[in-house]
Amino acid sequence: MLNFRTLTEPEIECRISTVKQNGISLLLYKDARCDMNILDETVGAENWQRTHELINGNLFCNVGININYKENTSPVWVWKQDVGTESYTEKEKGQASDSFKRACFNWGIGRELYTAPFIWIPSNKCKIVDSGRKDSKGNKVFTCFDKFYIKQILYEEKKIVALAIKHYETKETVFIIDKRGK
Repeated sequence: MLNFRTLTEPEIECRISTVKQNGISLLLYKDARCDMNILDETVGAENWQRTHELINGNLFCNVGININYKENTSPVWVWKQDVGTESYTEKEKGQASDSFKRACFNWGIGRELYTAPFIWIPSNKCKIVDSGRKDSKGNKVFTCFDKFYIKQILYEEKKIVALAIKHYETKETVFIIDKRGK
């Protein structure tokens, strides 16, 4: 059985998910380079491969791993697949990257991110501005361009049990949770 290690602080990125007048919520994610590095580190660059295919207009990625990589026998390839969604910036590249990251989640790489707590940053710890737009109900739409990073993350049994997030510019800790021993 393949056992991929948990992600380290520099491998995890924070993305703003929701912006409200009183604060923002963050999501934790990994990028495709992280997946490639972990695959190389765990099974070796020559023991994994990826392909993409279009199914019903959606781009799928197939990630194959030679599960006999530790033995000097013929390769045995096992494949896992997932679909991607387009990004806001580069449609095709974003879809290929997203499908690859999702297929790697299927292998277990970064799956611990699904155990992240709800991350709320109050408005006094970030800069929220009025975008000048209104939503379909006529309410003001707010935005935030601040950046955040993981200062510390701890796991127990591949579940996040402690997390500290800092503001990129101010270096202030804006979120902290510790569920160890509870």
